[in-house]
Amino acid sequence: MGNLFRNYYEAVSVILFGIGFTTLLFHRNMIKKIIGFNIMDTAVYLFLAAKGYIAGRVAPVPESAQTVKTVEDFINPIPAGLVLTGIVVSVSVTAVMLSLTIRLYRRYHTLDIDRITILAKREQYREGGR
Repeated sequence: MGNLFRNYYEAVSVILFGIGFTTLLFHRNMIKKIIGFNIMDTAVYLFLAAKGYIAGRVAPVPESAQTVKTVEDFINPIPAGLVLTGIVVSVSVTAVMLSLTIRLYRRYHTLDIDRITILAKREQYREGGR
C-alpha cells in the first residue's frame, strides 16, 4: 500500500485508462466512445509525464554559459516531447473522429454504432440487389 501512495500519479493514470477503456467498450453512442478514447489518451500522457519527472532536477536549459551543470542535474526531456507530440496527434485524431461522426449522423440520423451498422448493411444489400 505504501508504493501506491508513493506512485499515485501512475495509479491515477491506470485508473483513468481503465475508465476510458470501459467507456470505449461498453457504450454504443459514438460521442461517448470518442470521450472514452480521449480519457485513455490523457491517462497515457499523465503516465509519461509522471515517469519523466524527477524531483529536484530542472529542465535542460542552461541559464548562461557560466552555469554549466552535470547531466544528473537535469530531467529527461524525451517524455515531455512525447507528450507534446501525442497531444497534437490526439487533437487531430479527435477532430477527424468528430467530423466522421457528424457525417454519419447526417446520413443515418443516429449516433448508435449498432444501429448505424444495421442501416449500412441494409443499404449495401439494397444496392447489391439491384
